[in-house]
Amino acid sequence: MNPIDRTRGTAARLAAAGLCFVIAGAAWGAAAPAAAPARASAALPQGVTLGPSAEGITEYRLANGLKVLLFPDSSRPTVTVNVTYLVGSRHENYGETGMAHLLEHLLFKGTRKNPDITGQFARRGMDFNGTTSLDRTNYYEVFQASKDNLDWALQMEADRMANSPVAQKDLASEMTVVRNEFESGENSPAQVLFKRMQSVAYDWHSYGRSTIGNRSDIENVRIANLQAFYRTWYQPDNAVLLVAGKFEPNATLAQITRLFGAIAKPKRALPQFWTVEPTQDGERSFVVRRQGDVQIVAVGYKVPSDLQEESEALGFAAEIMGDAPNGRLHKLLVESGKASQVFSFGQTGYAPGLQFYGAVVKKGEPLEPVREALVEAVEGLSKQPPTAEEMERVRRAWLNNIERSLNDAQGFGVALSEAIALGDWRLYFLSRERIKEVKAEQVAASAGRYFLRSNRVVGSFVPEETPLRAAIPPAPPVESVMKDYRPAASNLVAEDFDPSQDNIMKRTTLTTAGGVKLALLPKKNRGETVTVQLRQHFGDENNLFGKGMTSALTSAMLMRGTSKYSRAELADAFDKLKMVGGPNSFQTTRANLAEAIRLAAHVLREPALPAAEFAQLRKQILTGLEASRNEPQSVAARALATHFNQYPRGDIRHANTLEEDIADLQAVRLEDLAAFHRGYYNTHPAEMAIVGDFDPKDIVPLVDALFGKWTAPENVAPVLRRHAEVAPVARTLDTPDKENGFYLAGMNLDLNVDDADYPALMLANYIFGEGGLKSRLMDRIRQKDGLSYGGGSELAAGDLDRAGSFSISAIAAPQNLRKLDAAVRDELARAVAKGFTEQELADAKSGLMQQRLQNRANDAALAAGWTSYLYRGRDFTWSAAFERKLMAVTLPQLNAAFRKGIDPAKLSVIMAGDQGKAGKGSGQP
Repeated sequence: MNPIDRTRGTAARLAAAGLCFVIAGAAWGAAAPAAAPARASAALPQGVTLGPSAEGITEYRLANGLKVLLFPDSSRPTVTVNVTYLVGSRHENYGETGMAHLLEHLLFKGTRKNPDITGQFARRGMDFNGTTSLDRTNYYEVFQASKDNLDWALQMEADRMANSPVAQKDLASEMTVVRNEFESGENSPAQVLFKRMQSVAYDWHSYGRSTIGNRSDIENVRIANLQAFYRTWYQPDNAVLLVAGKFEPNATLAQITRLFGAIAKPKRALPQFWTVEPTQDGERSFVVRRQGDVQIVAVGYKVPSDLQEESEALGFAAEIMGDAPNGRLHKLLVESGKASQVFSFGQTGYAPGLQFYGAVVKKGEPLEPVREALVEAVEGLSKQPPTAEEMERVRRAWLNNIERSLNDAQGFGVALSEAIALGDWRLYFLSRERIKEVKAEQVAASAGRYFLRSNRVVGSFVPEETPLRAAIPPAPPVESVMKDYRPAASNLVAEDFDPSQDNIMKRTTLTTAGGVKLALLPKKNRGETVTVQLRQHFGDENNLFGKGMTSALTSAMLMRGTSKYSRAELADAFDKLKMVGGPNSFQTTRANLAEAIRLAAHVLREPALPAAEFAQLRKQILTGLEASRNEPQSVAARALATHFNQYPRGDIRHANTLEEDIADLQAVRLEDLAAFHRGYYNTHPAEMAIVGDFDPKDIVPLVDALFGKWTAPENVAPVLRRHAEVAPVARTLDTPDKENGFYLAGMNLDLNVDDADYPALMLANYIFGEGGLKSRLMDRIRQKDGLSYGGGSELAAGDLDRAGSFSISAIAAPQNLRKLDAAVRDELARAVAKGFTEQELADAKSGLMQQRLQNRANDAALAAGWTSYLYRGRDFTWSAAFERKLMAVTLPQLNAAFRKGIDPAKLSVIMAGDQGKAGKGSGQP
């Protein structure tokens, strides 16, 4: 079992190619940096038994079978409550695909005791979600540490475990939303491709079904089936409750025992599953033919369960092949120009799963040579074992990622759901120890067993006398996997940091080094982490004319090589210094900070701008642009931006069409980038913020030596935007063969952050559309009308200018876009005409204030806030003053500001979707 994504950066690589394919903190009361389990200071509650402990986490079991994991951590003033149910899409029966995911949606509909779960989340400023996968479903909420918040979250989770109605009326309202989510996935060429690959790869096992389910099953599921599914699987003996963050363990365990212990131990026996996928006896191939603007070729191989020890070796294989820029496939296909991008990832779990390798190819270019080279490279790994350098690079990167995850109890807490789904949360740590021992010979041997023609999901069936087959071993019992595991000692500590503005000001040193304004905030972090933000400013509105694409490409080329390092060597240098991010924004550790800043300065000042990398970058961007040509969201966003555009072609503020972006990209030459870097890059002026575990006295001379004399010939001045009234439009754009549509609306506002109305407008926008599922907008288009899976509104105000805006966005099926438009306009008109309520205002204040407090507890957000304030000549006293204004807003002020600022008649609307599907569903011509 691999504790991290097998292919570091896979999600980013897929997203960049257009392949759109859980927490912890610091609960109420003081907690020691490494709190002891509850048994150390008090007797266990009656009926509770003590389980194993490892690295700060302690397991308990209630009499009804519920497992409880307590993970105290005082490094952040937040708490995570995460409930993992050991049920996912693999537990669904014939005709019931997608039921686990659909039930996840219904559990947010409330109970008799908690009728408004999403409203409570909003009022308490909680970050929350539910996710469903092959093997498990989890629900989590992250919130500001307080006894009231924790008590509410625990009682709510206990309540919906036992008392969710799973009602027909809720199913009816949520049906279109889930169907809309299904349709959204059908828009993505990559998601469609891998969904089909899943079904082609498996003959019988339920891993061959995507978690979202089959459309007909989603649309026809009976409420009685959902209720039976809920009663069977949502029981304490099939669940693991995790509380992570700042809380008092003894009191919390007692509260959990009282709330969850009241749920009776079920008398039913859980269903048993005995289907074993037979050994594949020949290569398989399929083609998806749809309209689109990008080509993808992928191969998949069945691999053992994540419980098998070979899982780590196969993870090494995936990273060695699929990483960019160091992976073999990148060097073979991208650097040769055959493909614009490569990827690899695993879809694995409790049962034998799939491992994928693939490439993205520009439309119109040959696909077959890429496929042949891809197959030959992957299946040749067994004969060309990994080098020592490749093994060390992967091992270092993985162990760095694991170390970082342990320093962030927030993300780590929810991530344990994956190990929990395999049977034991300690598998996360066992896998870490296995990673340290994986040998190149093991990687090659595993590749030789499974990366075979007969086990390949691509190709044709070819009879042969002695077919070579890959026998997939069954998953071993968890007990045998864990028998030799010994937990490592944990010494990760952090201070109990108060994220109030007063404390931030007291703890921060403001100074200047050369042309750089500095904000230095030392604090003790888990793992001695430290975050650096550097904000640079280039040019003015005159000298940047015609250089928008040149500026963007210059920035994108910085990490592709320097005067001292190739792209691959630079990636290694970042890993060795435990740097995550780029030269302007990164996280590292105390011991590596000075060298990390030196390396960042080197990258910024001495880019090599290699021609081969420039050619790769331009091809990748061009492929991405072409891939967006018929994507509803991209089409709508460009159309609205060009409608509001008021600047000439070439102006840095001009909103480009797709064709203009392509023309600009093709026109830029490598020498343009070198000239831009010489003429514009500088740190006079610049702002830098450092937050975390470091010694401030070391920073000023270092920054002065690295950046103090770095100036640029070109003038630097803020590029301001001007407010303009633009006549409203309503346009519907055709994006053929897309199952999902996109709705986007907006208007310009004459608004600055210092305006008296701005705090009231921010609160009103939170109530209307920014407050998540409980906003006015989502109550209407999702909860009531069931038209959209997701949507919201956004308010923007100028900092140095008055160019503000208000926008609304949502996804919907093409046939529902007109209904969505009518619902949005009706809801906006009602808000303007009738206003909001006192309760909505109180909830918005509570939610916004808790969110702002949590943001200041995040080092990256805190550092970014400092650089922004330094640029504007402000500090966190401005933030405190603004929050006082927020809290002082009255209901009459709120409603008056919204009526004054938001005029529904000025709303411009762009809808993008398949008009053929829209016509069939709505009677349109």
